[in-house]
Amino acid sequence: MESFLPFHKADLGDEEIAGVVDVLRSGWLTTGPKVKEFEQEFAAMVGTQHAVAVNSCTAALHLALEAAGLREGDEVLVPTMTFAATAEVVTYFKARPVLIDCTQDTLNLDIDRIEQAITDKTKAIIPAHFAGQPCDMDQIQSIARARGLHVIEDAAHALPARYKGKMVGSIADSTCFSFYATKSITTGEGGMVTTNNADWAARIRMMSLHGLSRDAWNRYSAEGSWYYEILSPGFKYNLTDIAAALGLAQLKKCDQFWKTRERYANFYHEGFRDLPEIMCPEAVPHVQHAWHLYVIQLDLDRLRITRNEFIRQLQQAGIGCSVHFIPLHLHPYYRNVWGYRPDDLPVSNMVFQRTLSLPLYSKMTETDIDRAIQTVRNLVLENRR
Repeated sequence: MESFLPFHKADLGDEEIAGVVDVLRSGWLTTGPKVKEFEQEFAAMVGTQHAVAVNSCTAALHLALEAAGLREGDEVLVPTMTFAATAEVVTYFKARPVLIDCTQDTLNLDIDRIEQAITDKTKAIIPAHFAGQPCDMDQIQSIARARGLHVIEDAAHALPARYKGKMVGSIADSTCFSFYATKSITTGEGGMVTTNNADWAARIRMMSLHGLSRDAWNRYSAEGSWYYEILSPGFKYNLTDIAAALGLAQLKKCDQFWKTRERYANFYHEGFRDLPEIMCPEAVPHVQHAWHLYVIQLDLDRLRITRNEFIRQLQQAGIGCSVHFIPLHLHPYYRNVWGYRPDDLPVSNMVFQRTLSLPLYSKMTETDIDRAIQTVRNLVLENRR
């Protein structure tokens, strides 16, 4: 019997191991010179003036909203088709996350539903680039400018992605990236905020380490001083040099990783093109899709089984898969606290019942992709109506 093909496996090599060993031997384990180097390299790659490394994308989103001045009672527009973090950070401020439905084709937030959701309490929009496909940033930015709103991108899936030739990370007021274990590049746990706003960058950097006037590197390096002041009650969100060493090695491979994922995404496209039971994701014009995820939609009217049963049989056949995402408005918290009902956001409610994510990562082989394609095809053919 063939071994189980996992949904994801991090692509780590000797460079990452050597980088971590160098940090361990240096004696500087927490935020230090490697973090600074990682920030500089990342900013250069995405074409932004400032990058601040933190310990998660959740922390990045939290700090970006804090820098934007979010307050209790404010509202932030957030897609319902996203992970918990995108909206939960809004609640940290006792502000209200206002959930927006998605479009069926991209699963990104529906631009046409933004205007009607804006009130005099709205302060920001957080577009999340689902699966690595950039949202329509021109329209979002246009609406935001007209209404005086901040745009903070959740780019957890979107490295390296481009919108009309511009790297995601250089477009909005600020952009938040994830380096979690399953992401395009990984530091194990980690994140980054990019911005062209020098004041925001300084605020984010300060608030990421207790609101201190000097970070550890400044205080304990040869040029530093022991003295610091608490300028504002901040958070413990700093990234370590150990993690940054991983990030630096991964960043050098980022484009290579993406090219492999794009090639495998095209294999999936071709493998399912003749199956009307499967709707494949497609990159819209004028974008570079990061292909963090490959999410298919099943036409359940053409199948004799549900999406959940399809997943069960796929896993039983040795193919790992997942679901991205259970829309936020379907979760108990959003139902009980904010009063959302399933039919309030009908497109997300519908597509949730028919989507599943197939393995897509650079560590895979062409044999792995072929096996995944054939297994999906067999299930479709066996369960056709």
